[in-house]
Amino acid sequence: MRLRRALAAAAEIWAILGGLVLAGVVGLNLASILGGLLGHPVPGDFELTEIGTAIAVFAFLPWCQLTRANVTADVFTMGASRIWSARMSLTGSLAALTVAGVLLWRMSLGLGDQRAYGYTTAILQIPLWPCFLPVLVSLALLALAAVATLTEDAATARGRRNA
Repeated sequence: MRLRRALAAAAEIWAILGGLVLAGVVGLNLASILGGLLGHPVPGDFELTEIGTAIAVFAFLPWCQLTRANVTADVFTMGASRIWSARMSLTGSLAALTVAGVLLWRMSLGLGDQRAYGYTTAILQIPLWPCFLPVLVSLALLALAAVATLTEDAATARGRRNA
């Protein structure tokens, strides 16, 4: 239970940080639009928007998994018993864990390639590899969140009430 609370706190803080990044992206776009009206848009605004949005979206994933706020197809669970709903949720948690694991693996390889080859953005020449670091943290938190929900779903699917 203590680990679950610590994970929830970490995921919540990470999601809030993602929200702050997204708010920064909105502010940047507002500044660029207003600057554009005056003939001085923010250089590289679309590069920063791409990076910031990607970081923010990945930052929200662990919290969504842990709070079960991901999009679901309720048509499959409307008439299902609690145990069958848990079994379907278990399948979703397993899918989230699999996706998180594969993405964590592939994105870590991508980080290595980005760093080795010195890839940068076109206009601002921002190195891309550091942008992968918060995404990898997000994916690691998502994997932990998926393990937590998978454990809860497995207990419920076996018929234990207080999973």
